[in-house]
Amino acid sequence: MDIGKLAKTLTLAAAFSATSCFAQQFKALLFTKTDGWHHDSINAGVTAIQDLSKLHNFEVFWTEDAGRVMNDDWLKNYDVVIFLNTTGNILNDEQQAAFERYIQAGGGFAGIHSASDTEYEWEWYTNMVGHMFHIHPAVQTAVMNVEDPNFPGMDRFAPRFIFTEEWYEFDAPRTDDLNYLLSVDEKTYKPEANWGAKKGKGMGDFHPVSWYKEYDGGRAFYTALGHMPATYKDADFMHHVYGGIYWAATGNSFTAGD
Repeated sequence: MDIGKLAKTLTLAAAFSATSCFAQQFKALLFTKTDGWHHDSINAGVTAIQDLSKLHNFEVFWTEDAGRVMNDDWLKNYDVVIFLNTTGNILNDEQQAAFERYIQAGGGFAGIHSASDTEYEWEWYTNMVGHMFHIHPAVQTAVMNVEDPNFPGMDRFAPRFIFTEEWYEFDAPRTDDLNYLLSVDEKTYKPEANWGAKKGKGMGDFHPVSWYKEYDGGRAFYTALGHMPATYKDADFMHHVYGGIYWAATGNSFTAGD
């Protein structure tokens, strides 16, 4: 027996086994570019998602450099792209086209908070997000309702629970195939807002906060929560965020009895 060859074989086998055991579930591109309001919570959100990646064993790469990553060569390496508190017009025409091809090839999108205050003139994007931001009142505590408890990341929420947030009022749905996850009860806070020429009075009996959909060959998840830095220390909220990222990256979902 060649002891040297045996030792080398065992070493390679051990290395392969270790690599297999610790192979990451999926790869996420975390994108935080802004061309408008810059949220103080971005850094807290980045740290929290990086912590999620360690807890749930996925890879995350954070950047604000659209020129570097919004192209076919970069995007093909990721299972999901996360828009964390992006605002304004952040991608040029070539970058938009590359992102569309990425979703059409089966990629995932996860939008957090002001991802709905981004790229209003890009119709494909607004249809993907589902609703676009209109206005918000002051930060307040309100009661939220769980609309779908079986989607990944929804299992820690009570059917009704209190949450403090900058409650976004949205425009009408851009598509008719949204699957709603969370809503806020407008009777439990003051939804009126006055920004001079722009005013808001709430959305009425049903005020959505989070949703998901299959879109143009890929998957899209959105949550309006995530305005304040401290929110990213809320374990239940981050579990909700991970559920959306996980579904957008993998397409895996859970239903009662599975």
